[in-house]
Amino acid sequence: MITYDFSSRVAVVTGAGGGMGEEIAHAILDAGGAVIAIDIKPQPERLVQERCVYAQADLTDADAVTRIIDDGAARFGRIDYLANVAGVLWFGRDVSLLDIDLDLWDQVFDINLKSMLHTARAAVPHMRAAGGGAMVHISSTQCLRGDPVPQDAYSTAKAGVGALSRSLAMQLAGDQIRSNTIYPGSTRTPLQARWDSDEKLAQAGSYVPLGRVGEARELAAAALWLLSDGASYVTGADLVVDGGLLLH
Repeated sequence: MITYDFSSRVAVVTGAGGGMGEEIAHAILDAGGAVIAIDIKPQPERLVQERCVYAQADLTDADAVTRIIDDGAARFGRIDYLANVAGVLWFGRDVSLLDIDLDLWDQVFDINLKSMLHTARAAVPHMRAAGGGAMVHISSTQCLRGDPVPQDAYSTAKAGVGALSRSLAMQLAGDQIRSNTIYPGSTRTPLQARWDSDEKLAQAGSYVPLGRVGEARELAAAALWLLSDGASYVTGADLVVDGGLLLH
């Protein structure tokens, strides 16, 4: 197991109310860092720690996001990292672009993509003041392939995450701020509540060359490496973490 030392480092983590976001936040706390956690869901018990400020808020509210991040920076004295993890996947409602309700399309984009604009705009000034930093943004392998049962708003917004990350990487390289994207494959998180039995999990994993779905902690491990000094020369990268799913 790779270990990290994030002592004296401060991270903003969205989607920290469960799944990958909670795992990333918990791992940073375990490594000695502090976390400004944001999610619309309630605070998980294991994130109730002195070095964690948890804000239950709507990430589509730009003013609220800025206030939370500014208040967290004032408390901890700096911001070094941003992990944009929050997102929604609305099966049954997010359908083909030929049929989707356009208000729902806008909602998905606001949560899955525009929220990352809000967090980056709020966090970057603090990273510049700290002399640099790193960001990781969670996309999805869904945007890299077609699907016979499409979720077009989700996949199109997730494609935008990679473009946003690469643009930030180029713009902020001179400030020593890195930006990278992770593309998870099939991963067991609250977004995939449909896998509610061992049989369904096994069936989902049967499509993956490694023979199983991923775990949130495995995606968190990739995110921690990209945030850490071990990835100090990595920016603008697209990291696929999918058990080989795209090999199909």
